[in-house]
Amino acid sequence: MKKFFKGFYFACKGISYLFSTQLNFRIHCLIALFVINAGFYFALNTIEWLWIIAATAVVFIVELFNTALETLVDLVSPDFNPKAGLIKDISAAAVLIAAFMALIIGILIFLPKIVDAA
Repeated sequence: MKKFFKGFYFACKGISYLFSTQLNFRIHCLIALFVINAGFYFALNTIEWLWIIAATAVVFIVELFNTALETLVDLVSPDFNPKAGLIKDISAAAVLIAAFMALIIGILIFLPKIVDAA
């Protein structure tokens, strides 16, 4: 059981590292808090919440993997290497695509509610 709980410690340590070192992750957290508040304000239904939760989770997960991959690339290729840079660019592109898809989901869910409220 001790090993099991130690795993949570290391996972929290990873999230803490991300939050303290990655500006984009902090921005994603801020946006997520805004979206959650908006979800309560507009009284999202269960399906809408599931889409918001899924989109948010995907962005966070991709950001975690992006940071892990960038850290690994820096470890194995500390000097400039065009292929290492390409790996980092592709990883960052994955975050961009995830964030863009989350934005589209947010627009599809919130825009009709905003229009109805106006």
